[in-house]
Amino acid sequence: MPQWRCRRRPLSSSLTTGAFKQVVLAVVPEYEKKTGNKVVVDNDTAGGLQKRIDGGETFDVAIITPGAIDGLAKEGKVVASTHTKLASVGVGVGVKEGAPKPDISTVDAFKKALLAAKAVAYIDPAGGGSSGIYFDKLLEKLGIANEVRAKAKLKKGGYAAEFVASGEADLVVHQISEIIPVKGVALVGPLPAEIQNVTTYSGAVSTKSAQQEASQALLKQFSDPQTAALLKDKGMQPAL
Repeated sequence: MPQWRCRRRPLSSSLTTGAFKQVVLAVVPEYEKKTGNKVVVDNDTAGGLQKRIDGGETFDVAIITPGAIDGLAKEGKVVASTHTKLASVGVGVGVKEGAPKPDISTVDAFKKALLAAKAVAYIDPAGGGSSGIYFDKLLEKLGIANEVRAKAKLKKGGYAAEFVASGEADLVVHQISEIIPVKGVALVGPLPAEIQNVTTYSGAVSTKSAQQEASQALLKQFSDPQTAALLKDKGMQPAL
């Protein structure tokens, strides 16, 4: 679920959540070409990234939820003035490419699609993925938690849609930007508006970064107006 950290050589790594990963991978090459700085990207769930930072892992740029960035700023781990909202993304449904697309236009239709599926893939809530946590709670609100959990295919991290691509599940519920990149999987569409969950991602520069200028330049490139078209292509939108 966007959550990462970025670094430049000779420092070592960058972290991002899966939701924003495709944007990072698309933007970084141009940044490296223009600046000569090397960015090493790593990703994790939002919860996993938070634990890594809390555990003392170093970084130059962190991309995670606005609330998490605010918390890091209060702890003195990121420069508050560099907090920049970058993108937002909603939760969607995907099926195997070529398979019939179920009706998910209403809450009732979505419930029926979940119950009709032989197996449903989503991010393991225990791993800290925001969409997995939201969806698991949503199942309880819809009154079908036991039925869906019994046939769930839980992904610890990465793309839950890979279970659909491999044929292990016939439906995936995940953030849209994490369904689109998976080959062999087709996006059905977003969840109905009444139960949609939109997550916004923000970035900030570490107070301990030895590359303050370079890190701020990278963060600025992520928020550049020209990135708006790229966000749409990756299933995201400008930050709400």
